[in-house]
Amino acid sequence: MDLDVEDVNGSNCVSRNESGRGLSASSSGVSTALASVLIFTIVVDILGNVLVILSVYRNKKLRNAGNIFVVSLSVADLVVALYPYPLVLTAIFHNDWTMGDLNCQASGFIMGLSVIGSIFNITAIAINRYCYICHSLHYDRLYSLRNTCCYLGLTWLLTALATVPNFFVGSLQYDPRIYSCTFAQTVSSYYTISVVVIHFLIPLLVVSYCYMRIWVLVIQVKQRVKPEQRPKLKSSDVRNFLTMFMVFVLFAVCWAPLNFIGLAVAINPVKVAPNIPEWLFVTSYFMAYFNSCLNAIIYGLLNQNFRKEYKTILLALCVPRLLLMETSRCATEGLKSKPSPAATNNNVAEINV
Repeated sequence: MDLDVEDVNGSNCVSRNESGRGLSASSSGVSTALASVLIFTIVVDILGNVLVILSVYRNKKLRNAGNIFVVSLSVADLVVALYPYPLVLTAIFHNDWTMGDLNCQASGFIMGLSVIGSIFNITAIAINRYCYICHSLHYDRLYSLRNTCCYLGLTWLLTALATVPNFFVGSLQYDPRIYSCTFAQTVSSYYTISVVVIHFLIPLLVVSYCYMRIWVLVIQVKQRVKPEQRPKLKSSDVRNFLTMFMVFVLFAVCWAPLNFIGLAVAINPVKVAPNIPEWLFVTSYFMAYFNSCLNAIIYGLLNQNFRKEYKTILLALCVPRLLLMETSRCATEGLKSKPSPAATNNNVAEINV
């Protein structure tokens, strides 16, 4: 994102030759701090998301419709640690972008795919949880293997379609303040507003609606039945549900500052852009970058199933061939099969992730 103001012809006022102005304002201490944050993010991102993918691959009971989108989300987080982030780190070390325009455009595009792919996968997970709990009678039909693969393909197709317009608008540019080739939101105010609304605000509203309906249904079920007949919600069930809810909350917290800054600048670039402190702009960007390493940590902290599988995988590092072996039937359990609707009179399934 670029907060520099456009001229009357719509061209960006900061040229590539003027990039040194932004760089000179950055102290070596700030550069060191940004590099440290990025190195930590890359290491934890790669390690954590590889653990998530291996956990689902190894454990048969973790292979289910809901976790297909969890793996997809991990892939979206992993790709930025493998390509764009190392280039940003190189730019920090060189105090400039030295990798050429092709890498600039490619890294900006992949960054966009990751961000939009993440929010779309988080939305898909929320819809899956909503159908699992609030529409249990139809869940097996809605999330058959074939349908789930179609939903996954649609998620990434929409992600690609949402990212491609950046090439036509010319919004992927290098910003020396964050050492990144990224979306310059001052290229087109209307396009920027559309991006924030379609790629951030609408998905957040959909996810909020799904999780709100889940909690409302659970509360209604608890209140309308007698204590002896009330279905039990184990603490582990609640924690498993909260896992994906926390993924959503942290994504929103990490990306909201950047999106709202961009939205404000797009609405009134002449008045707002000069008043945005550079430290706030840089912090909002690196908060967003940092989010890519958080999901795997959340799974390990809040989800017992993933935590056990993490430990098994890390112990298996002593014997590499064990990493590709499936977990035994007695090991970690993931999402249970959808219980028969006849098994509950209240049409509420267990809240497992």
